[in-house]
Amino acid sequence: MHAVEMAEEYPVVELDSDALTAARLLAERRLPGLVVTDRTGCPQSVLPASQVVRFLVPSYVRDDPSLAGVLNESMADRVADKLGGKTVRSLLPQEATELPRVNADDTIVEVAAMMARLRCPLVAVMEGKTLIGVISASRLLELALTR
Repeated sequence: MHAVEMAEEYPVVELDSDALTAARLLAERRLPGLVVTDRTGCPQSVLPASQVVRFLVPSYVRDDPSLAGVLNESMADRVADKLGGKTVRSLLPQEATELPRVNADDTIVEVAAMMARLRCPLVAVMEGKTLIGVISASRLLELALTR
């Protein structure tokens, strides 16, 4: 099976899209992440849902998780405030990461190897410079386990 056969339509966001809108899309559709494109539709990165969660947790709590018990639930009420006015670009990790993309004719094993190497739940399926679709880790597992 080739990547083009595994690819599905999948929501994408642009680098300059509203961060709160992207977070809501992740939450409402229970997605593991979003493919992030530039203005021309060319994939640039993946925004994992875990990265959005990381952005919401104060750095001092990430550094010392025991402090999480001190915070009250009102932090959850301020999620929209923290994301307000931000772009998707501002949520992406600072360190440059390789964009998870595969070619339309790559095999299921090649797709799995890319996901495993980059520890990414999504890969963009490309035909030249055109985004054909996206393969999620759950889609790949579904196909691998039914063989």
